[in-house]
Amino acid sequence: MAQVGRRKFLLATGAFLATPLARAQQPAMPVIGFLNGASYDLSKHLVRAFHQGLSETGYVDGRNVAIEYRSADGQYDRLPALAADLVRRQVSVIAASTPVAAFAAKAATTTIPIVFVTGSDPVEQGLVASLNRPGGNLTGATTLAVELGQKRVELLHELVPTATLIAVLVNPTGPNLAAVSRDLQAAARTLGLQIHVLHASAESDFDTVFATMVRLRAGALVIGTDTFFNSQSRKLATLALRHTLPAIYQYREFAAAGGLMSYAGSITDAYRLAGVYTARILKGEKPSDLPVQQSTKAELFINLKTAKALGLTIPPSLLVRADEVIH
Repeated sequence: MAQVGRRKFLLATGAFLATPLARAQQPAMPVIGFLNGASYDLSKHLVRAFHQGLSETGYVDGRNVAIEYRSADGQYDRLPALAADLVRRQVSVIAASTPVAAFAAKAATTTIPIVFVTGSDPVEQGLVASLNRPGGNLTGATTLAVELGQKRVELLHELVPTATLIAVLVNPTGPNLAAVSRDLQAAARTLGLQIHVLHASAESDFDTVFATMVRLRAGALVIGTDTFFNSQSRKLATLALRHTLPAIYQYREFAAAGGLMSYAGSITDAYRLAGVYTARILKGEKPSDLPVQQSTKAELFINLKTAKALGLTIPPSLLVRADEVIH
């Protein structure tokens, strides 16, 4: 009888421990707010890199951390409201995947830590006070993207030396407009090239700007660094090929989608680093104590199939420098 009573007690105790009340007493799972300027579908590979960084530091989505995703789908004016929503949600950290998203998060909170990814100098942008001592509630990772604008012009000139007029596509509403324009103008002067700057801030602008490039008889196209253009890599690659324009952009996605060349720092590595920093903050470190990480590796991707379609022969000097030749 005593054994029967003991079993009943243990069963009753187990049932009690399994009640919602007992579960509610367990520590709450931390929540990361992932604020994205582009669409989630177009950023899946970057989200995977962010998850990799989290897992390297001991966090797995759904197991010991939760992630709330908010995407603006390239419509920057939606970001302030999305950032405010994450603040109301009282997330533990906001991961801002673009400079525009970082500024929206920065305006929404001075207390919740923010980890950003940017392709330009975050000090010059005004995101942080310095790289080594960010201060405030922001830190993150930066890639060589905007700073390599001159190099992209040089690479394109090396491949298409007969192109003396180069079209430059920029987003007039983006945060990198001044830096991109300055660097590309400097590169054009150095190489003795003429450039014509065209503006696009929505997909509906593309047909007009490409028609203008044809009318101007532009010999090549440099696409300026911008989050909006990241989300339109496939469309831009298709239009450049359709209009027989040798074009270069920053990330591999452009070349993989049929663009001629891509050259920039490793964006996937920057997202991985952002994941590592987010995890370290969840473990108690302060963003003000975490220096902004700089990805120093530059990657060159060349689409050989597109080069052949454009009637171009890739010089051996470029082929040997390519990190990947896409066939």
